[in-house]
Amino acid sequence: MFKWKRYLTVLAATVMIGALTACASGEKNSESEPGSAGGASDQSVKLRIMWWGAQERHEATLAALDLYTQQNPHVTFEPEYSGMDGYLDKLSTQAAAGNAPDVIQLDPGWTPDWAARGQLAVLTPEVDLSQIDPKLLAGGQSGGEQYGVPLGSVAYGMIYDKAAMDKLGIDNPQNGWTWDDFFSLAKSSKDKLPEGQYFSKDYAGDYFAYSAFQYSKGKGAVTTEEGKFNIDEAAFLEWTKAFEELRNEGIVPPADVNTSDKEFDPQMDLMVAGKVLMRLSFSNNYGSWDSLKPGAYALVTMPRSEEAGGWLKPSMYLTVSANSKKTEEAKKFINWFVNDPEAAQLLKTSRGLPVNKTNADALQASMSEVDKVGLELLRATEVDGQTWTAGAGGWTNYIDKDWPYVRDQLSFGRITPEQAYEELKTAAREYEK
Repeated sequence: MFKWKRYLTVLAATVMIGALTACASGEKNSESEPGSAGGASDQSVKLRIMWWGAQERHEATLAALDLYTQQNPHVTFEPEYSGMDGYLDKLSTQAAAGNAPDVIQLDPGWTPDWAARGQLAVLTPEVDLSQIDPKLLAGGQSGGEQYGVPLGSVAYGMIYDKAAMDKLGIDNPQNGWTWDDFFSLAKSSKDKLPEGQYFSKDYAGDYFAYSAFQYSKGKGAVTTEEGKFNIDEAAFLEWTKAFEELRNEGIVPPADVNTSDKEFDPQMDLMVAGKVLMRLSFSNNYGSWDSLKPGAYALVTMPRSEEAGGWLKPSMYLTVSANSKKTEEAKKFINWFVNDPEAAQLLKTSRGLPVNKTNADALQASMSEVDKVGLELLRATEVDGQTWTAGAGGWTNYIDKDWPYVRDQLSFGRITPEQAYEELKTAAREYEK
C-alpha cells in the first residue's frame, strides 16, 4: 500500500541534491550579481517572492510590495501566489531545478527540513529579531542559526456558521467547551439539519484535528522532539470511532463530499457553500471567511479534555533561498516586512498578529471589528493553550502524504480505525530517527 513512498524517497533525495548543487553554484556567481550577498547595490533588482493564502492576504501582500518599491525604487518584485493546494509540490519542483524564488513563505512544519537540507540562507544579523518573542523564533532555527522569521502569531480553534446555527435552533459553542460537548452537540443537531447539510467536516483522519485531540488527552504531540512515533493508540481509536459513528448517522459528510472541500473557495469551501456548519480555523483566517459571507461566522476555542486542545503558533515563516543571487536585498526586504510599522498597517492580521511587539501594540489600537474577532480567539487560547512545536525534521511527507492517504481510506470505509492506526505506525518507521 505504501510502495509509492520509495518513489517519494528518491524524489526527496533528488530535491536535496538539486537544491544543494544549485546553492553551491549560486554562491560562486553571487558576487557579480546586483543586490547579491557580495555587497549592497542600488542597481535594479527583481526579487521573486512566493506565498500562499486567501484573497485578503494576496491583496495585503501586494500592497506591501508596492510600498517597498516606492521606498526602494531599485527593487521590484515578481510575485507568485496561490492557495495552499499544490503549493509545496510546486515549490519543491522549483527547488529541485535550482530555481526556487528568492523569498519563500514556508509553513512552520516544513522549515526544519528545508534548513537541514541546506536550501535556506541564514538571515541574521541582517534581520533584526529584537522585537520578536524567542518562542516564535525557535521553529525557524537549525544548528543555532536563524533560517526563518515568523510572520505572525495565531491560535488554532474552530469557526462556525453562527447565522445558520441560530436559524436552525442549534446552540452555539462557547469558549472552553470540551470534546464531549462537541460530539454531543453534533448528535443533537441531527434532527435539525436539512438534507445535504452536515454538522462539521469529517475529521477522522485529519492530522491537525487529531493532534488537537491527542494534546487535549495529555498525550503530547504525534511525533516526539527526538523524531519518534507517538500516536496514542487508545486516543486515536476513540477519535476515529467517534467520527465513524457520526459518518454512519449522516452527521458529517460522506467521503465524496468531504474530499471535495477546497478551503476559501466561494463554491467549493463546504462551510461557505452551506454544506457544513463548522470547520477548523486559525484566528488570522477569520477575515477571509467573513469577506465571503459577512457577519455569518464566529470563532470558538478548540475543544478541550484533560488539557487544552488548541495552541498558539507562528503562522508561517519567511525565508530566503540558499541559491538566490540576491540574498542581501532579500534579507533587507524581510527585515522591512517584519519590522516596518507602515508595512504592519497594510498587512494587518492577514498572517496573524504581527510578531514585532511594537507593531502589534500599535495595530491593536486601530483594529477593525473583524480583526478583533481573531484577536479574541488568540487571547482565549493564550490562557493555557498548548505549546506548539515543529518537532523533529524529516516528517513532512508523513504529514502531507501518509496521513491524507490514510484519511481518505478511513473516510471511504476501506479500512477500519484499527487498520488505520497500524498503517500510520508502519509508515512512521521510514521517518523515525
